Amino acid sequence: MTKERFDPSSSFAIGVDIGGTKINSGIVTKEGEVLLSFSLSTLAGQANTVDRVQEAVEGLLAKARLQQPGIRFKGIGVGSAGQVDWKEGSIRHASELIAGYTGTKLKRILQNRFLLPVWVDNDVNVLALTEMRLGAGQGVSNLICLALGTGVGGAIVVDGRLMHGNWGGAGELGHLSVDFKGIPCVCGARGCLEQYASGTSIARRMREKLAASSMLDEQLDTREVIYRWQAGDPIAVDVMDETIAALGTAIASLIHTFNPELIIVGGGVAETGKPLLERLRAEVRLRSMPSLAAGVRIEAAYRGNWSGMIGAALQVWEYEDL
Repeated sequence: MTKERFDPSSSFAIGVDIGGTKINSGIVTKEGEVLLSFSLSTLAGQANTVDRVQEAVEGLLAKARLQQPGIRFKGIGVGSAGQVDWKEGSIRHASELIAGYTGTKLKRILQNRFLLPVWVDNDVNVLALTEMRLGAGQGVSNLICLALGTGVGGAIVVDGRLMHGNWGGAGELGHLSVDFKGIPCVCGARGCLEQYASGTSIARRMREKLAASSMLDEQLDTREVIYRWQAGDPIAVDVMDETIAALGTAIASLIHTFNPELIIVGGGVAETGKPLLERLRAEVRLRSMPSLAAGVRIEAAYRGNWSGMIGAALQVWEYEDL
């Protein structure tokens, strides 16, 4: 990458969404159009995550050289799993789901490699940015995003502003406890939402229940659990009932705390769509004060798994004056 690739007036930015399972990169316009994309597995615990991120951007640029020669970019926006020091653009903390990632100076590394301005935020904060500018959150002043993927992440928008907290750690909603005597969590607490509602935990709990019934299936993943749930498999129904109860409990608490207009649910688990959302809406009604739950919408993310990548790129315009 050379400096000739940088153009502060360009209509194009590179968006990178770093998850525990997959890294999505794309060339994105301010209007959220994805011109080109390139994805690869994170290989967390097997490969260096920063190396994989750089490979994803290089792969995207290789496609661009073939299909959009001469294209110039306003910058790179990154949405990353883990706790992000928003001002520094570094990874303050990442769980064992992405081993060795804590302390990574991601902004500095990418700026030095690609010679472009770089913005880095938590992956669910950038998901919320997509919703605020392009999705269900347009015109909504108070909303909450939940992303159900390898882990569970969150973002909070109050009075039209994304809450970053002191250094960027606001919105760690996956570590709200929904059962103070519950399953131990990687964060050190018990009963965290992430232990019940992430794709990782759904598959793990299903495997545990199958093993207890002498039907161990080590290859079973979240998609298979959801397929079996929709087909009426009693063990999968039990797992998903627990998942939906945990989600409903957490969302009710968030409604009571923030009085939002809208709850947006994204991530791979949320791609289940209508069956999950309908059950979740009913669960939240059961667990919330009627006066606070009245009128609160629960909707799916704007562009499914692309929302994080799009929102990552939107930072280039959103924060260009900071």
